[in-house]
Parts: sequence; C-alpha cells; structure tokens
Amino acid sequence: METPTVRWRRLLPQTPGRWAAALAALAVLVGGGTWTAVADDGPPAVQREDRMLRPGGVPIDTSYFTAGGSGKRPAVLIGHGFGGSKNDVRAQAEKLAADGYAVLTWSARGFGKSGGAISLNDPDGEVKDVSGLIDWLAERPEVELDEKGDPRVGLTGASYGGAVSLLAAGHDQRVDAIASVITYWNLADALFPDGVFKKLWAGIFVTSGGGCEKFEKKLCEMYERVAVSGKPDAEARALLTERSPSAVADRIKVPSLLLQGQSDSLFPLGHADAMQKAISANGAPVSVDWISGGHDGGDNETARVEGRVGSWFDRYLKEETGTDTGPAFRVTRTGGIDSTDGAALKRGASSDTYPGLRSGGREIPLRAGGGAPTGTTESAATGTTGSAATGTKPTGSTSTETFRNPAGSAPPAISAVPGIGGGLSQLSSLGVGLSLDFPGQFGRFESAPLATSVHVTGTPTVRVTVKATEGRDAVLFGKVYDVSPDGRQQVLPSQLVAPYRISPDQQGKPIELALPAVDHEFDAGHRMRLVFSATDLGYASPAEPATYTVTADGPLTVPTAPAVTTAAATLPWWTWGLPAAALVIAAGLLLTARRRTATPAPAPELTDVPLQITDLSKKYAKSVDRYAVRELSFRVEKGQVLGLLGPNGAGKTTTLRMLMGLITPDEGEIRVFGQAIRPGAPVLSRVGAFVEGAGFLPHLSGRANLDLYWQATGRPAEDAHIEEALEIAGLGDALARAVRTYSQGMRQRLAIAQAMLGMPDLLILDEPTNGLDPPQIREMRDVMIRYAAGGRTVIVSSHLLSEVEQSCTYLVVMDRGRLVQAGPVAEITGSGDMILVTTADEVSEPLAEKVAALPGIGSAVRTDDGRGLLVRLDGATTSRLVADLVRLDVPVTGVGPHRRLEDAFLTLISGGAA
Repeated sequence: METPTVRWRRLLPQTPGRWAAALAALAVLVGGGTWTAVADDGPPAVQREDRMLRPGGVPIDTSYFTAGGSGKRPAVLIGHGFGGSKNDVRAQAEKLAADGYAVLTWSARGFGKSGGAISLNDPDGEVKDVSGLIDWLAERPEVELDEKGDPRVGLTGASYGGAVSLLAAGHDQRVDAIASVITYWNLADALFPDGVFKKLWAGIFVTSGGGCEKFEKKLCEMYERVAVSGKPDAEARALLTERSPSAVADRIKVPSLLLQGQSDSLFPLGHADAMQKAISANGAPVSVDWISGGHDGGDNETARVEGRVGSWFDRYLKEETGTDTGPAFRVTRTGGIDSTDGAALKRGASSDTYPGLRSGGREIPLRAGGGAPTGTTESAATGTTGSAATGTKPTGSTSTETFRNPAGSAPPAISAVPGIGGGLSQLSSLGVGLSLDFPGQFGRFESAPLATSVHVTGTPTVRVTVKATEGRDAVLFGKVYDVSPDGRQQVLPSQLVAPYRISPDQQGKPIELALPAVDHEFDAGHRMRLVFSATDLGYASPAEPATYTVTADGPLTVPTAPAVTTAAATLPWWTWGLPAAALVIAAGLLLTARRRTATPAPAPELTDVPLQITDLSKKYAKSVDRYAVRELSFRVEKGQVLGLLGPNGAGKTTTLRMLMGLITPDEGEIRVFGQAIRPGAPVLSRVGAFVEGAGFLPHLSGRANLDLYWQATGRPAEDAHIEEALEIAGLGDALARAVRTYSQGMRQRLAIAQAMLGMPDLLILDEPTNGLDPPQIREMRDVMIRYAAGGRTVIVSSHLLSEVEQSCTYLVVMDRGRLVQAGPVAEITGSGDMILVTTADEVSEPLAEKVAALPGIGSAVRTDDGRGLLVRLDGATTSRLVADLVRLDVPVTGVGPHRRLEDAFLTLISGGAA
C-alpha cells in the first residue's frame, strides 16, 4: 500500500536516439498491443508492448519489456503499490529488461486503466490475475520454460505489489523466486494490531484507493463498520487474514528476499520477521533487509534496493551461482550529517544469519518517575548487578503509574504521522524528533543513565500488570524514548509506537508486552524512557473515560543482536579524499617492493604504445568458473579517443580497475608505455583517471581545490600544469567561486581538470557525462577532443552511444567479459544491413509500406525530411532492392549503407541479431 512518497526512481538514461524516435513514431501494432522502443541512448535498447489482457475475466492493463537478442530468458513480474499503477514501476522494468529479463508489469484491479473492483489481493481476484499473467508469459517464445506451461519467473513489488508476490508464490507453484518490499504478512495485524484500529492509516488507505465505492462491496462495508465502532470485530479480522500472505504461509517455498522499512508505522518490521520465520521453516533461502525508509517516508534507497533485487533474480532465476546476493540480514544505520549537503550519513550492518527480533537481550532496570528501579538485573549505569550497583532495592521492587484515558480520547498523543514520520525518523539517531504526550494521559518508567552505549536491534519487551476501570478494555500505546543526559530532549526512534488491547480477563496479572522493533543506538549517558499512553493520533481509543494503572514487574529487555556487525563508518569525503591518492601510492609502492622480483621487465617495443592488454582474465570473487573479464586483448595508440562499450555486466569497470592497478588480474597482463601494471607501478604517474565522480571541499574555490589536491600528491608544483588543464576544461571565471555554487556540469569539468593535472599521457574517464544536460554533454565532448589533440590518449567508458560516436575515433566493444569487436568507429558503423535510400521527391507512407512488404525486406521507414527511406535488409541484396525500387517507380537518387553506432552495438552484443 504505497503512499505518494514511495516511488521507484528511473535509472536508465532518457535521451532518445534517432533510431528510437523513428521506431516509436511508427506505433506498430503487434498482437493487439502497441509496440514502442523505450527512448534510451544507453544500450541495450528496451522494447515495450502495451496490451489489455483478461487473465481472470477482468481487463488488466499490462506492459511487456524486452531487450535485444534472440535467446531464452527468465521472466519477472513487477507489482505496484496501492493507489498506483503499472507506470510507477516502469523504470525498474526497463532496467531488468536491459539486464536480460522478460518483464511484465500490470495495473491491479481497480487501478490505472484496469477494470474491476479492488478486492485486496483476493485469491479469486488479484492473485488469480497473476496466475493468468504467468500463463501468458509461458506462451512467449523468448521466455525460458522449466517445462511446458511453466516459465522461469520471479515476482517483485513494493507494498501492495510485494504482498501479491508472496501470495502468488503460495498459490502458484510455477513461481521460482520473489523479492517483496515494505509489505504486509497479515493485513489484519497491520490495520488491527492487537485488536486496536489503526484509523489514520486505514482512512488514508481507502482514500488512496479512490474511495470506498472503488472497493469490493463487502470490504467497503467492513471498513465503514469498523471505522464507526472504532473496534475491529472477528469478521473483519477473518476477511483481511484470508487475503494475506500469512494464509498460505506453509506453501511459500521459493527463495525470498524481504526488504522492510524502518520508517514504517503501517507495516512495521515485525511483518518481515513473521515472513522470515514461516518461509525459512519451509526450507527456502531467505534474506532480510531493513531499509532506511518506509511508508512514512524517508530514504527508500531505491538504487540499492533495485540492485539487490536484480542480484537475487540473477542467482535464483538465471542460476548464476557466483552472484553475491548479500547477507542473510542487513540493516541500514544512520549516524552523522554529511557536511557537504546536509544529508544523513548511512552505512550498512549485517549478519550471516538472521538474528530475529529478540537476539542478545540486555536487561535495563526501570523506575517510575523518581521511584526505585525495578529488578536486580544489570545496572544501566554501571553494567554490574544487584543493589550494590544501583543503591536501590533488590528483587521485589515495583514501579506503578496511574493515568487516564480522556473522554472522547482527545486530545491524542502524537507519534508517527503518515507521510512525514519517515523524515523525522531519519534524524532520530541525530537527536531530533517529534512526539507529544499530554499530562495525565500517560505513565512513564525510566532507566538510570547508561554507562556505555547500547545499540538496540529488534523488539524491546517488558512485563507489566495492567488494571482499568472495572469491566473495560485497557487500550494502551507503548514506546521507548531516547532521553538526553540533561533530560530536556527525548527522541522516539523511527517515531514508532505499539498498541495493546488488554481485556478484563488479562488484567491484574503480569503479561509481556512487545515494544516497536527498531534499530537505534542509545549513547552513553542517555536514558531509556518507557512510556504507556492512553491515546495516539494514528489509532482509535475508547471514547469512554477510564483510569489505567500500570505496574512494571521487571526490567526492560532490549535486543542487541551481537552477531550484527556495522560496516566502517562512511566519513565525510574530505576526511579521506585528499590523502587517498597518497595512501594508495604508498601502499602500492610497498607491495611493489615486496614483489619486485616478480615484476615483468619493460617491453622496449611498446615504449610509445599508451596501452596494450593481452589475454586479460579476472574471475568474480569466490567463483571458480564465472569471469568478469575473460581473455581480453586490445591495443590503444597515441592520439586516440577510445570508447569502451558494453552492456551492464560486460566487464568494463573491472577492466578499468585493473588498468589503474586497483585490482590484480588472474591471468594476462596490462602494459602502459611498455611497463607492466602492478599496484603502485611508477608508470601510473602517467595515467589520470576520473571514476565515479570526485570530492571537493565545497567552501573552497575550484582553483583552491585543485591546488590542494596536487599538494597532496607530493609532486613538484611545476609538474601540475594547472593552467593547461584549466584551459582544456574551460571553466573560466568560475574557478574563483566556491565549489558549492557550481552546477553539476561545472563540477564534472572540475573533476576532469583534476584528472588532467600533470597532463597524463593516458586519461581514463568512466561515465564522464553522467548527470549532465545536453549542452553540458557537448562541452564535455569538446574537452575530450581537445585533450587528445595534443597527442595524448583518452579512454572513455560511456552508455551514451551518440556521444561516443561523435567524440571517439576507435571503439572496443565488450560483452560478458569478452572482446566482441575492436576497430575505428567508421569501420564498425560502416558495415551492416541498414540501407539509406535517398529520393528526388517526398516518399509517401503508402509507398514506404509497399517497400516494407517486399520479399527480403525487414522494414522500411521514411527519413525525418520524407525524402528517403531507411531500409533494413532481411535476406535481400542491395542490387535486388534497387531493382524493386525502380519497379515501384521510386525516384531513387542514391543508395548506400547507413547504420548508426546504436545499430552496430546492438548487432554486436546480440550475436548479429539486432
């Protein structure tokens, strides 16, 4: 159930090439669906078919995405969030299609252009639709089959789409892998947790679906009944439970990646915990990932999430056994602020096993107000045990608070506010938060100041005894605050609260209550404050006034998940960026000194050759038979601007990293100006590189940043050639301004200038035009051409084929780690089966259709000016084409080969089937 703040970010470039625009303009109808080419310059070209299907008798609007090649491929279905449509997941679909999948998206019943009423993933509705879509995939010739009618297929989606992925896996045995994102296990538990109505989220949920009338009638009646009474009944719970993944818990037996949001008061972390326990009990591989954001907002880590989903499918659908699918458990942690842009810094923590929500429990004594701590367990202040540690009473101490539920349950306390709570929870670890409890409406229990920091990962628990006004339910909301040493500031981790409905028969005796599952660090000197409130803005509380008495019968037990280890802190780049080059050089020199006897001798015959790569191979980490680069050989000459091309996973970045001495090849060698490349090789001083951007001190000018960088290298100032580099980069007066005022294009050019310092003879640029607009891309192209004009050599890796074609003189095309073709641009684009026919008069559309229908002709498309045709030969010869054109009275003025780099590239990487 996705709010407007939860959206997938488009990852593929969107600048249309001429070929894509021309194909899109055709609007060719294929099998009742509309075929278009996705407007991307970046390879491979992704094609989309839009069509209306009726898998369950209801019209379902679908889009089908594929990329070049004729081989069989696994399929992926992507569901959208509640209130959305198939358009919300288009970017992810395009990316997966480009990565070698057949991808089908659809708008669920009642959403987008699909028909039917919303029935909340009913097995006989939305889930049945998914099975019908799998049937359709099984008939597609390019989809890999496990057996007849059974395609190799995975499902993914966020929220509503994540739930239907789980349900489909339970109902349809043809599903092979799933990846669900911020979704629910039991919808009744989500909207009626512990029998308390989550009224605010339920209202948002119904509204985002288009109103009650858009839902199946019995669902609408159920919602209105519960909303009026403020209390869910057994029939409502049963209705939602039967449409939840938990209903098929024992039948989900496929590899499952579960990504759940920490900033999520709608579907909290406990839902992923229940999923993990059930699916792993069935014997299937399961990984759990707690992302930073969620339904309340915040950072949904889209790029990382999509990357991990892609790896999961590579492993379990493509069966690439060497693929790293990530740890069994991962959590994103926030700590500190990036001084350059004010963003919260994030890092991952992980474990090889899933810790659950109660691993490594640590007991924290509590006291009510100024009373004595309860229990005789570990002291929060000293880490020792017993009364000697705290100076308070031993076992048997109790702590009691009395408070009231106001008439009408107003005003309510405030914890999470859907849509903005996530932004606040991002800052909770930084001491910022919003929460409000009204005097007289809550009871609190507090620890002593913590002697050491405590990192809570999971669900804190506490045993309490609750009493309410005779004969009434007690509805309470529990939460644990992080209180500053001076007591003036309290932060509610992730803005989460846990509701409880305690019936009269449960009252008067100890019961264990679970607090919200969080990942939060309580610093030394801080205190933990356990609060039970009688009201909360997001929930329905009894309208009748009541008095509640809560006694803490023991300590607060907090899970610390000791097996979860945090990755090294991501420091602001300026603490490491400038000296990084010096450290790499020093480490490389040390390694070189140790291996000096093994370093190959220089090759005099290659002294003037900027780069020669011979039989280069590199296997994936921990793999014995999967290669990132395999038997790669090519040579680069002086003055060339060489384009290194290949689809994602072709091995380009691995090759560049080996070229820069950052990683060592398994086989083969790299020689730069005749010298063998090893970490720290002296010849690397003749190589400049721009890879994945550069960091700059934002408050310093561009010129000062370059000066400081060069000083960090330890090389003489006169060797920097700063003025020459700046002239080529063309930054002008901007050099005197602070970098924080620079546009993205100016930052890119400053980074290129930094790579040019010392005027290296070989300049390596990895995606130098990322994030630039067309004018900035043109400027970057001119920079590369000017640099090579002086006899130096430039190697550029890029997905913008139109730019590569205009700026590069030589190409190396890679696919699956191997060399596909190398040669001058004109040579690679000059061959092929695309013919340009120019004409004296404008060609009509009917005449173009006649040419396209000729034997041996694959297609015929009018040129932009109408005075010509782009004809793709499919068996016919050029002479036969000319004869047929004359027969049709086409006023031909010229015939010649015509193939842009996009066409050549797609032909090469698809084995000739463009």
